[in-house]
Amino acid sequence: MTDAVTDTSVSAFDPSEPRMNPLFDTHAHLNSKDFNDNVAEVVDRARQAGVVGIGVIGIDLATSRRAVELAAEFPDMLHAVVGIQPNSVAESSEGDFAEIENLASAPGVRGIGETGLDCYWDDTPIEQQQIAFDQHIDLACRTNLPMVIHMRESGELIAEQLARQSRLPEAVMHSFTGDWELAERCLEMGLMISFAGMVTFKKSDDLREVAKRVPEDRLLIETDSPYLSPEPLRGKRPNEPARVQHILRCLADVRNVPTSTLAEATTANARRFFKLS
Repeated sequence: MTDAVTDTSVSAFDPSEPRMNPLFDTHAHLNSKDFNDNVAEVVDRARQAGVVGIGVIGIDLATSRRAVELAAEFPDMLHAVVGIQPNSVAESSEGDFAEIENLASAPGVRGIGETGLDCYWDDTPIEQQQIAFDQHIDLACRTNLPMVIHMRESGELIAEQLARQSRLPEAVMHSFTGDWELAERCLEMGLMISFAGMVTFKKSDDLREVAKRVPEDRLLIETDSPYLSPEPLRGKRPNEPARVQHILRCLADVRNVPTSTLAEATTANARRFFKLS
């Protein structure tokens, strides 16, 4: 999902405001071309906004390698997740997944993904996506790394495929957009639920109701940068990790809890999920 308007400003941090408790953006694509020339600046703005950790997510072999490079460059801040996203499966080369398996043991790698299913785009036949999803599930189990699951108009199929597994790794439904029934099924399987900018959109009342009900210890926040800029910055691209505070504030408001309390909880959840000390 993309935003139509290009805007290099952040407009996310007001130095006059009290510093927010530490925040963790669990899903960002700082390995994308949008950040080729300014990763250090983006990371610095995130620090200023109170962000203490960012998951850098691979969507194919090249971006997974780049995620590992960035984790090495910013080891206190960036954490790599390596995998082949469902829309990238069809165009991946033979041997790419074997390289992902090798990358899984690289320093700074904290997760497998993003993987999952996508029924919105038709880049990869669903059968191929399901095979790749099974491969990632197996890899996450073998490496004892958590898994990041991509869902787009595919929540039911994902839940069914997960239910067929004899063993599941720790996992998160990233940028969750399903209803409460799907959320309950995911929670029953032990998954975390993560919300991105869409939860802040004015017409996302149903999604906010779901976010309101997710147990605090299973809740994560993310930007999905450079996509899905949250309100009040919707449509201004690229999105970046500094803006994760808008998602946090939205969720704190709908759950009727202090932002500091939810910031502390979601950051602790992220550290636990990525197995960070």
